Amino acid sequence: MSEQPDLSAGALRVRPSRGPEDFAPLVAIWRSAVDATHDFLAESDRDEIESKLSSDYFPAVSLTVAELNGRPVGFSGVLDGNLEMLFIDVKQRGTGIGTRLLSHAVEDQGVRNVDVNEQNRQAVEFYTRRGFHVLRRSETDDAGRPYPLLHLQLT
Repeated sequence: MSEQPDLSAGALRVRPSRGPEDFAPLVAIWRSAVDATHDFLAESDRDEIESKLSSDYFPAVSLTVAELNGRPVGFSGVLDGNLEMLFIDVKQRGTGIGTRLLSHAVEDQGVRNVDVNEQNRQAVEFYTRRGFHVLRRSETDDAGRPYPLLHLQLT
């Protein structure tokens, strides 16, 4: 079990992305989180998504980085009031970093909506415990892959 970070002591900092210099560690965080939570994702789909993070997905959103003692440990991406991504390094899951990033996205970036893979039950529970509710369901993800999405909205 990893030691819980003291988030109240200011060791955790939430900041805007610095752009491409942040991308490599954020891809590594994404991979660790996806490997831990997305067992439903085919390896080929995971690899395809990963290959587009730095070139397509990160530049398309307002990216926020959570740093613990100066090291990136999580990130979120927001576009037009939608939380497009929120991932926490697998070693830091359950420490409050995700909640801190979500609070920042809601309070400072106006997030009201998020789409979640239906098979990612931990993420669905994370958002519903924080006031989001299911508006509707899609049979496929945004790329047409066979991963149903739940479209959630903050109440």
